[in-house]
Amino acid sequence: MTDLVVRRLLIDLESPVQRHWCGGDAFRSAFFGALSMSFPIGEQFFIDSVRAGLKALPPEQQARFKDEAQGFIGQEATHRRIHALFNEQIQQHGLVNDWEPRARKRLALITSLDPRHGLAITAANEHFTALFAEWMLSHPECLDGTEPRLKTLWLWHSAEEAEHKCTAFDLYQALGGSEHWRLKWMRRVTVIFLFDTLRQTLNNLQRDGTLWRWSTWTSAARFLFGPQGMIRASIKPWRAWFQNGFHPAQQHSTLSENWLRENAPSYSVVGQRS
Repeated sequence: MTDLVVRRLLIDLESPVQRHWCGGDAFRSAFFGALSMSFPIGEQFFIDSVRAGLKALPPEQQARFKDEAQGFIGQEATHRRIHALFNEQIQQHGLVNDWEPRARKRLALITSLDPRHGLAITAANEHFTALFAEWMLSHPECLDGTEPRLKTLWLWHSAEEAEHKCTAFDLYQALGGSEHWRLKWMRRVTVIFLFDTLRQTLNNLQRDGTLWRWSTWTSAARFLFGPQGMIRASIKPWRAWFQNGFHPAQQHSTLSENWLRENAPSYSVVGQRS
């Protein structure tokens, strides 16, 4: 089990955010903006899925998972709130979140299913966010030229995603979730996640007026598929999900722990007196 701490990020998101806030780069700003647009609805679904999964466990097992589940819920609720504030700022530039209403309709179909389905979907999405988080923590230069408060936002979120990547997976297994559905949901989530990310990124670029600029697509190619690109570097850890006996803890590194320790002044621990 993992001791998950709920942290309150000490940054200002009331002040305006620049149009090309990510180091002046149109593509990276649109791409990260697209991801952020998915977070409020997605994080709420993850919270609801973990709550339902915990409730479905026998009482003696609930005690084992209770503290970690509460920590997970607290962290995700904080992510949801912070990214809702960030989204309000970037939408001041004319961006429209088309991802959220599509996701809301799809996720509404899941609520009546066995809670193991919600946990399998959550675990699959958490694998994506964790491997992207690991990439960001190992390549913080992708945020060079970004305001310190926004760089802190994305690296803090990455550190916590890496920290709680096992929670939904462990609950799924505790409820007797099958390997068949674990793999099936990952395949589905992969297609949906990548399609929605691409669609919202293109939407953001179109509204930004930078969709057809050569510099936009050279940046995209370098950022996603270059020698150290996010997608290129993430293929191997993504494929590990399909190995027999896979567990998210097998992809552990110290990057999350190091960032949280070295940047402690950037947040306060909820419930802890200073």
